Amino acid sequence: MARILIVDDEANMRRILGAMLRADGHEVSEAGGTRDAIAKIERQRFDLVITDQKMSDGTGLEVLAATQDADPALPVVILTAFATVDLAVEALRHGAFDFLTKPFTADAVRAAVGRAVERIRLRRENELLKGEIDRLGFTADLLGESAPMQAVKERIARVAPTNATVMITGDTGTGKELAARAIHRGSNRSNGPFLPVNCAAFPETLLDSELFGHERGAFTGADRSRPGWFEAADGGTLFLDEAGEMSLALQAKLLRVLTDHQILRIGSRSPRAVDVRVIAATHRDLKEQVRTGEFREDLYYRIAVVPVEMPPLRERREDIPTLVDRFLADAARELKVPRRELAPAAMRRLQSYAFPGNIRELRNLIERACILAQGDVIVADDFPLPGGADADGDADPIRRCVRSMPPSIDLRLTIEQLEKQLIARAMDESHGVQAEAARRLGLSRGDVGYKLRKYALGPPDPDAVAG
Repeated sequence: MARILIVDDEANMRRILGAMLRADGHEVSEAGGTRDAIAKIERQRFDLVITDQKMSDGTGLEVLAATQDADPALPVVILTAFATVDLAVEALRHGAFDFLTKPFTADAVRAAVGRAVERIRLRRENELLKGEIDRLGFTADLLGESAPMQAVKERIARVAPTNATVMITGDTGTGKELAARAIHRGSNRSNGPFLPVNCAAFPETLLDSELFGHERGAFTGADRSRPGWFEAADGGTLFLDEAGEMSLALQAKLLRVLTDHQILRIGSRSPRAVDVRVIAATHRDLKEQVRTGEFREDLYYRIAVVPVEMPPLRERREDIPTLVDRFLADAARELKVPRRELAPAAMRRLQSYAFPGNIRELRNLIERACILAQGDVIVADDFPLPGGADADGDADPIRRCVRSMPPSIDLRLTIEQLEKQLIARAMDESHGVQAEAARRLGLSRGDVGYKLRKYALGPPDPDAVAG
């Protein structure tokens, strides 16, 4: 029920009120006067104060003023044997919740307490609701209410307020950077910088300088000192996308930063302290890379303190209409084209497609359709999906492949054999050019090289050319 403070310099009155309220299930404390009440209000938390107006060392209005200072929402009921209109008006004007005249009945007291308890209940519900809104509001860009996305949002809501290092995994195009930004917005670093770095976009030597900075003269062309991303992100968050592409040497330097919170610029012997939260992301299997020696085991356990796995779009097809609606609005605003709508058959076609490129592929399809569609309504034929999938998905090659399989299989072995054959075919059709095979498969060149070694297909001649 409620925690109630009874304030009265008459012990008998405190005893009568206290016994009645305790019988109703409330937790009751007593104060023998104004000064005692003010001291208790400053030290303890109450849900309701019931105070006499005229006491030997002060008044109920003084108690009311103290409660307003401690908690303006704390309800106060004032009791008085000398009721006047002026006193009642003054009490209510200063924030009193209710005003009762002595002698009063038990029913009158219970009614006043009941109204106060209801206000307390509503206040707590509002606080919880506001807290939930605040807690989940920073995940607003993570669209979708499917079970997999609800799990992701809940995990992000739990880890965001902490300083824990986070590892975000998932296929390409699943929204890993959006998740990282949500974690940053929900943290106590939200007013600091959020800096994303794609580790796959830089060669090793350049990535070293980009991350940790360099001193003047550290290498040819270093005509001035330059801070790195870690220093630039001080007080904020550094998002290391495709962290699995980092060399072992850079992994060792990253481990040192995470352990010591210090960076060492290239060409410097003086470490610099940095306060940076690191969020890493990869679509690679880091555990497998640890097993093969391509990723440091100690670094893996240091960055994967809290893992967040982004589900592929094919596992949350019920979110596609929500995503489509957002992308249609974005396309109209950004591309300066009329707002389009989707025909039911067009939506069915999208929901039947496997989306190997995930959300990024869906956005591209919507933008293309908004530009090329002939009418205000986008129809199924405006989505020429790979494999000729029709509106019901009957022509989907993945579905055909699944239907052709026996009812009992070794799933892990089957997936590995399928992946091996697809990579071998892509390399053959690309005449041994890894970059072209990667483009055909929607992978990075590093991924193709890794899988060639994994399946012992043998690295192709690096000088191989198409033709």
